[in-house]
Amino acid sequence: MSKHIPEEHLEIREMSIDDLAAVFHLGEELFTSEYSSSMYRTWDEYEITTLFNSDSELCIVAELDGVIVGFALGTTVEKQNSSWKYGYLVWIGIRSGLQKLGVGHKLFNEIKQRMVEQGVRMIIIDTDADNEAGIGFFKKQGFDNIQKHVYMTLNLSRARQKRKKG
Repeated sequence: MSKHIPEEHLEIREMSIDDLAAVFHLGEELFTSEYSSSMYRTWDEYEITTLFNSDSELCIVAELDGVIVGFALGTTVEKQNSSWKYGYLVWIGIRSGLQKLGVGHKLFNEIKQRMVEQGVRMIIIDTDADNEAGIGFFKKQGFDNIQKHVYMTLNLSRARQKRKKG
């Protein structure tokens, strides 16, 4: 049986402008190059402010005894010539040491419910293929149909350095 944080201590709520700094700093702790050396999205203040400004109702925080311990940031996408509306869970993060206590599940359920209320018919997530904990978490939430895709980078600063040396 997994442990859970008592309901009276944990509040899942919409992020406010006052939460931006706490969410940013928690993300800095979680989404480092050690987390994923091939992240195609970088964690920065623009990620949060852009999502907060465009889809604030899909920016959710978990607050434990007055401290932000987790967040979920999402958006919706409508494709031209498609009747489907898609939800995209862009970021979800839980403070280290609290990952197995049900906080992520509660955050996900809240953002999923909000997406359903907005007419979303399918939620999309992506994560690094090596992120076993993340993949396991999303499978527990009901995600399936895992697609592998190729992701490539070209570091232009390294190419410039090689030309200067050569």
